[in-house]
Amino acid sequence: MASRTTQILEAAARLVARRGVRGLRVEELATEAGVSTGLIYYHFKDRTGILRHTLEFINDRAERYTTSHMADAAPLAPRAELEEVLLLELQDAPEVRENSAAWGELRASAVFDEVLREDLARATLVWAQEVAALLGRVTPMAPAPALAAAGERLTALLEGLSMRWLSGGLELGHARDLLLGAIDAELARLQGK
Repeated sequence: MASRTTQILEAAARLVARRGVRGLRVEELATEAGVSTGLIYYHFKDRTGILRHTLEFINDRAERYTTSHMADAAPLAPRAELEEVLLLELQDAPEVRENSAAWGELRASAVFDEVLREDLARATLVWAQEVAALLGRVTPMAPAPALAAAGERLTALLEGLSMRWLSGGLELGHARDLLLGAIDAELARLQGK
């Protein structure tokens, strides 16, 4: 059984994904999580604490669904691993859809919330660095600044593709094809082709 904190964060991710950050009300979160509002305030202090921990929770959950999927499979070649890690963010699974929607809502709210903006910027930087490291395994002679830029471009594109897919602007297969094409283009650029 999930801990109370995990129950609250799962409920917060669901509510943020469905109603956005502005629609997150502590009383509704308590009902959704099956706990008292006092317990929420005990664990998270205030609404900002809830949002910060929710961001951390969805990042951790994304890492779990990508690494657990990879752990069950035979080791992949570097390029295949890069593709797999990125494509796992574009899959029609409830927790992936919820994570992507919640991430998009948190990103939109960060425009107006400086504390959330800083947390989101850090999380985004870590994600871009992880992708840059995977790109570096495929193209080990590429300079670090070029790898960092490619990691930023791919993660930004992935976020946009995810939002378009979730909002009905793209079919999932097409979004995945566009991502694979972008990976090809970034690797060609890194290899000087």
